[in-house]
Amino acid sequence: MKLATGMPTLLMALLPATLLAQKPARNCPPMDSAMHAGMGMQGHMHMAGCAPQDSAFAAMQARGKTVMGVDQYSSTHHFDSLADGGRIVLQRNKPDSAGTRTIREHLRHIASAFAQGDFALPMQVHAREVPGTKVMAAKRDAITYAFRPLPRGGEVRIRSKDAEAIGAIHEFLAFQRQDHHAGGTTMSHP
Repeated sequence: MKLATGMPTLLMALLPATLLAQKPARNCPPMDSAMHAGMGMQGHMHMAGCAPQDSAFAAMQARGKTVMGVDQYSSTHHFDSLADGGRIVLQRNKPDSAGTRTIREHLRHIASAFAQGDFALPMQVHAREVPGTKVMAAKRDAITYAFRPLPRGGEVRIRSKDAEAIGAIHEFLAFQRQDHHAGGTTMSHP
């Protein structure tokens, strides 16, 4: 049987399936540590009908594991924008003394590197220039970075009284939240 367009019925029946197969995959939304800890990788990929993460995200996560020394899928990042700057939090999802020690060493290292205006590690993880880092490097004398241990990891608190530096910090943290599909607080900056 043929349709008015001349296409066989079988082809018309297959057309919707072909179009659906070409639809771009949605990435899964960020999860809090309790959700993350209770699911395997397959659970993450199919949560709420989400498709597997795209290859660029998986590659970035692999680079992050190399740079940070811990598996990005079994750790939780938060990038909080605060009135005087912000903070980066990284913690293991489950007790892991070796992973916790590795995270703390990494966070101490980035606090020191950032204070010197060195943002090579975020650029290595993201394989591109990270927004906000040029201004943060130029304004390094107006910004402080302080490491503090937390259960299963730690945080780097970033502070400044310079409005331009705070704007750059917020830009940096917003990019990190988005690219890592991470949690954290947002703040608008005038």
